[in-house]
Order: sequence, then structure tokens, then C-alpha cells
Amino acid sequence: MPNRVLRIGARMNAAASRASSLRASYDGRPLLLTTPGAVNWITGGLSDPIDLAASSDPVWVVVTNEGRALITNEIEGPRILSDFQIDASEWEVLTVPWFDSGAGLAAASTFGGCQLSDFISDREDVGLNITPVIVGARMILSEPEQVDLRSLGADAARALIAGIGDWRPGVTTDFDVAARVNYELEKRGAKALCLIVGGDERLRSFRHPLAIGEVVRDALMAVVVARRGGLHVAATRIAVRRADDPIVDLVKKLVHVNDQVLRTSLPGNTWGAATTTLADGYERIGYSGAWREHFQGGPIAFEQREFELAPGQYDSPYWGVASAAGAAVAWNPSLKGGAKIEDTYLVGVSDLQLVTTSEGWPVTSSPGGPLRSQVKVIE
Repeated sequence: MPNRVLRIGARMNAAASRASSLRASYDGRPLLLTTPGAVNWITGGLSDPIDLAASSDPVWVVVTNEGRALITNEIEGPRILSDFQIDASEWEVLTVPWFDSGAGLAAASTFGGCQLSDFISDREDVGLNITPVIVGARMILSEPEQVDLRSLGADAARALIAGIGDWRPGVTTDFDVAARVNYELEKRGAKALCLIVGGDERLRSFRHPLAIGEVVRDALMAVVVARRGGLHVAATRIAVRRADDPIVDLVKKLVHVNDQVLRTSLPGNTWGAATTTLADGYERIGYSGAWREHFQGGPIAFEQREFELAPGQYDSPYWGVASAAGAAVAWNPSLKGGAKIEDTYLVGVSDLQLVTTSEGWPVTSSPGGPLRSQVKVIE
């Protein structure tokens, strides 16, 4: 049996009990999931994306009191049956014509033996949309999911290190570095959903200096959000030629912001409190309101970020959600001029475990702060 099938089976079993609890909260109503994050949570990462940018997954999930089914089109059905031991996992596979836009919903209704209005779902047009509840349930990762996240984090870190390791100042282009990062991920079965590589004045001027084929001479940043088995990790690495590069001092200033928001990500705090702490951190280092200049990150798992939340968004359904052991988080505080700190962590009972780490890159911690990646000086 392929290792991937074993891993998916363990994750499916863990998610099944949480799906049952979720349905029980809504009087046992049938559940329909169609978005990539939700589908991969329930299926243990079974569904590989055909279109990385699609908002709807090629596989849908229906769970009822009578059973559970995967709904997909007639193109993908045979592949799924071939690649995974679906029969052993007690999933029924329903295939529908790819050209019939209403066939999937009709199949869900037929399998559930009910009207579409009877479902709880992750869609506005089907029954009761409980997306925030689904997100909250899947954010607390099971042990098999945590194992997979740690593995993905190490592979993402290795890919970034390899890419920056190929950098020869004044010779290597940003395309070269991006290609190496992407290669290292792909050969380990992961994909870069976000890959930003840039350097020098473009890095100092833009928050997202996308690669344009330019030779990098003095400073280089590589950013990746990697996905595998439905899970995501995010990390940033910065390398400079000189220890007196202004980016080094800017990153040192950011350490306070980074450490404070990570501490407030521990259990006992809400995500709203974490974003408030983030804003306070910028103010304390003399950059009040700088959080407005760039997305600041947050909880990560089955999406690049499970939700977006900014200081003061009290009406968000996620504002009062409490952090808990088993969550994963990737904040990315930044300052104009090329400074950014970003790693992915698993939240423990009283500490944070850095998962985007690998040999070959310096890490450090401030007093009482979690481990984090440093700027690497290449002299």
C-alpha cells in the first residue's frame, strides 16, 4: 500500500469524528463540502487540485447518517479509484458528467435523500452555510495532520535554502533561484502556491518583488507558500552580502512585533487579541499603523491562511475565536525596505514549535521568544 494511502487513511479517521461532532451540533443534518480546504480536511488530503486557483474542488464530499460519498466528474473518478483504496475507506464514489453544471448538486441531493436546503455546507447557495464553523473545526490539527505539516515545513525550508544557496551575487538571476525552489518542492510532491523571489532595489521598494529575470547582487528574498496533501506552510528567507546592509537592522526592529504576536497566539488568547498585539508592536517600535501596508498572516492549515483578520475587525466571525493547541500559525510582519519575518509554527499547550526549519540556515530566539529564522549574511 503506498505511504500516501496510509497517511490519508489515518487523517480520514481523525477528521471523521470531528465531522460527526459538527453534524451533531446541527441536529444531524447532512453535510456537503465543495471547497478545497474543507474537502481535503475531511478526506485526509485525497484531492489534488487540477486548477490551483479554483475555488471549488474537483471532488465534493457528502456525509449523511446512511454513509459518505465522494462526488466527482467522470474524468477524475477512475483516477481516484485507482490511486486510493477508496473501497477500504468506506467512501462511495459518484461520478457525474463534466459538462452538466447541475449534476453534482443533484447527486448530492439524491445521495442524501433530501433537498439541498436540508444540508449544512460551505456554500452560500446550498442549505445553511457554516463556513466559519468548518474553518474553526479544521484549524485544530489531528496528530496525523501535525506529522504531515512538520514534514511539509521541513521540505519547504530545504527548498528555500537550496534556492538561496544557488545565489551567486552578480551572476544568478531571480528566475534561477525561483526555479530551484520550485524544483525542490515538486520532487517531494509539494507545490508552490505562492513563490516570490526578488532582490536589491526591487526588494527594498516593493513588498512583493516578483521574479523578472534580473541578476541579484546585494540582497535576496525568497518567499513560499507550499502545499501538499491539502496542508499549507509559509516561510520567508532573506540573505544579504554585508552585515551592515540596512535590511539587517530593519529585521532586528521587527523581532519585537514578531515575538509579541507569536506569544499572543498561544492558547488562552483570541485571534482578535493577536492582531491587536501585532498593531501595538508596530507602534512600540516607532512604525505605528505599518500593519496596514501589508497582509500580516495568521492561522494556516488547509488554506494559505485560514482567514484574513486585521486589527479592529470586531465584526469578523473569527475575532473571538480562541487559539488552541494543535493550531498552526504563520505571521509575516514586514517593514518597507526589504524586511520581513515569516515562519510556520505549531501551537502547543505552552509553546510554539517551529516547523519551517532545516539544517543550513541560522535560527535564533529572543529572551522568552520562540525560535525564528535569521537574515543570513553571505560575505
